[in-house]
Amino acid sequence: MTISSNPRPPIAPLPTMDRARQVMDSLAAYIDQANLAGGDRLPAERELMAALGVGRSTIREVIRHFQALGVMETRKGSGTYLLKPITSATIHMPLSVETASVRDALLQTLEVRRGIECEACMVAARRRTDADLFNIEEKLDEMERVHLLKGTAGEEDLAFHLAIYDATHNPLFRQLLEQMREAFERFWEKPFDRPDFARRSFPYHRTLFNAIAAQDTEAARRETIKILDVVEEDIKEMSK
Repeated sequence: MTISSNPRPPIAPLPTMDRARQVMDSLAAYIDQANLAGGDRLPAERELMAALGVGRSTIREVIRHFQALGVMETRKGSGTYLLKPITSATIHMPLSVETASVRDALLQTLEVRRGIECEACMVAARRRTDADLFNIEEKLDEMERVHLLKGTAGEEDLAFHLAIYDATHNPLFRQLLEQMREAFERFWEKPFDRPDFARRSFPYHRTLFNAIAAQDTEAARRETIKILDVVEEDIKEMSK
């Protein structure tokens, strides 16, 4: 019997799947199999928790995701309703960044962000309402508070930009960002293990808000570019 000198490596086990992603797929499959149509009411939150074996926070995270995609809405005191039919095949845009280099991945995603965010901020400046402005400033104040306290504010920064996307009154902006997050966020979690990444862009978030408040579209574009230019400079500098 011949014994190989180069035994095959063991097959690595599959990673634990994200619970929210599992719930999302299961709920989409249920909607498809039950032939639910636009206007149909979904099972109650407690029923979903019991059936899927997850907590309230996970259910709510999934519902928020579907709301951002424009396929569900929650009516106060009534429940959550389907706006349009979905399947497991239609809820995830097949985005991927196929590169071993974090630097290249960041620069590729930045190219996409630059186009979308500049346009979104200009549209928000044109269309924002007083209520939108209040929401954006509220998110900005929280971002500034956390940033000054901790030196970084990733989740709060995202909330600020989502508020701007909402102020466009074009649901496609938020839908695109939500779909891109899954493909992009592993690269943007803490690039190069540097907590100071893009920290120099912090003041420009306030000037961006001021431009949107003044409904100055060109200034909104300019301040957005300043933020993204700092990000690009840090990618190139920190990846050396």
